Amino acid sequence: MALAAFLLLQSTAAVFFLGDALSDMWANPTAPHSVFESLVALALTLGVVFGAWALRQTLDQMRAQSRALQIARGALADAIDAQFTAWGLTPAERDVALFALKGLDVAEIAALRGAAQGTVRVQMTHVYAKAGVSNRAQFAAWFVEDLLG
Repeated sequence: MALAAFLLLQSTAAVFFLGDALSDMWANPTAPHSVFESLVALALTLGVVFGAWALRQTLDQMRAQSRALQIARGALADAIDAQFTAWGLTPAERDVALFALKGLDVAEIAALRGAAQGTVRVQMTHVYAKAGVSNRAQFAAWFVEDLLG
C-alpha cells in the first residue's frame, strides 16, 4: 500500500510538472529553463511508469509465491495424513502427533485434548514406535528430511 501511495504521489507530481513544462515550452521553447524543466518532467514521468511496472511485477510475484506456499502447505498436510495412515495411527495418536509436529509440548497437548499428561506421553511413545523413531526431534525430522533432500 505504501508503494502504491508513493506512486500516486509521484503521478500527481508528474502531471503538475508536465503541465508546467508544457506551459513554459509554449511560451518560450528555446529557454534553457524550459528545456531543463521538460527533461526533468520527462524523467519523472518515466520514473512513474517504471515504478508502476515494478510494483505490478512485485505484486504478481507475491501472488505466485502465495499460491506456491498454499500448494506446499496442502501437499505437506496430505503427506502427513498419508504417513499417519500408513503407520496405522489411531485418531487420538494422530491428534497428539500433529500437535507434536506443530511444536507443542506434552502439557500443552494434554490441556488441548483434555487428557492427562501421562496419557499423552504414552500416545507419543506409541507414535514414535509406529514411526520407527525414538524422540520428538527424529519424528519431526522424518517429515522435514524429504523437503531438504
